[in-house]
Amino acid sequence: MMNKRWIFMLTTMLFLGAFGQQLAAQERTVKDILQHADRARGNLAGIIWDITITTSEEGKDETRGLTVTVKGNNTLARYTSPPNMNDRMVLMVDRNMWFIRSGLKKPVSISPRQKLMGDAANGDIASTNYADDYSGELAGEETVKDEACYVLDLKAATKNVTYDRIRYWVSKARMVGVKAEFYTLSGMLFKTADFRYDNRVKTPDSEEIPFVSELVIRDAIRKDRITMLTYSRIRVQTIPDSTFNLNVLVR
Repeated sequence: MMNKRWIFMLTTMLFLGAFGQQLAAQERTVKDILQHADRARGNLAGIIWDITITTSEEGKDETRGLTVTVKGNNTLARYTSPPNMNDRMVLMVDRNMWFIRSGLKKPVSISPRQKLMGDAANGDIASTNYADDYSGELAGEETVKDEACYVLDLKAATKNVTYDRIRYWVSKARMVGVKAEFYTLSGMLFKTADFRYDNRVKTPDSEEIPFVSELVIRDAIRKDRITMLTYSRIRVQTIPDSTFNLNVLVR
């Protein structure tokens, strides 16, 4: 009798252990997927790109240009066009964000969720760090434009992020995000995004990877509202920490 009970307990422990390892492996897999996808959207040790934001609504277009400097979770975006805005900057250090402009005695604290232009939020121009900013679950696999993708459900792990919930499609072959849906905390879809990766960059380890070239955001309610972010002149380089020093930038 004791032998049977012992065998049952041992079998149960082995099963639970294997189940726990399977869950842990799944979590690591989701995090690994996100880490790879984050690299293709700017999460590198040091990188600079130019970005053009174009909005289209009711037949009217508006364009702004910025140069974005990134080092890990730190981002500095300087306006380059139109000319009357080239004294403006947006600084993001870790999860804190400020708007800086000549003539202002103090930087203005802003949120990554606030609109920058059209349907693009302040956080959309920064590098992504979904691997750390969100807890993710693998919701399945689907095909997007003939490409097999992981489908990830992401929930914000902190309040200082751009979106509460994201449904994210990541290419299995290329390990880049190809499509996203953004939801409010209550579960309402309010905008979608599609990505292209025509740029290529070399990481500090000399690995060549795809890099985002276009992000198209569509309003989920007002279908005529489209915001396009175009990325160009991508350059990987060493960036000093002083680049993101708030005290220096507001002088």
